Amino acid sequence: MITLVTDRGEVELAGAEAAGEALWLRAEDAEAATGWTLKAEGPCRDGVCVPLPPGRAEAIVRGERLDVAGLWRHLGKPVARSTRGDVWVLGEAARERGAALRSLQAPDFALPDPAGRLHRLSDHRGKKVLLVTWASW
Repeated sequence: MITLVTDRGEVELAGAEAAGEALWLRAEDAEAATGWTLKAEGPCRDGVCVPLPPGRAEAIVRGERLDVAGLWRHLGKPVARSTRGDVWVLGEAARERGAALRSLQAPDFALPDPAGRLHRLSDHRGKKVLLVTWASW
């Protein structure tokens, strides 16, 4: 079992295979976890397709499997994994994060309250919200 964290949230993947710096997912798992779909023209998301150059395509796509870590690196986005390879994080590029910061709008996230009800930041858009955080480090 591999845990994958992306801008879409956290997902547990039973069919994922970590091999060194590669994280191979079935096409349907990759689409559900990241929004990227395998098409003839290359991986596509939100109407944008990324053609993969010869040689690079074979390293990222194998049949109906996609190396999502390789795709992320190809897109210039950061990838982090645990030493054991059971937890992977696919981050956003600095350029995209910078654009989000300039917009002065916090990215959406969801957290449970003490009763276990899930609340999303987007549910409170247009209202004043106080976020309190704490870390032990």
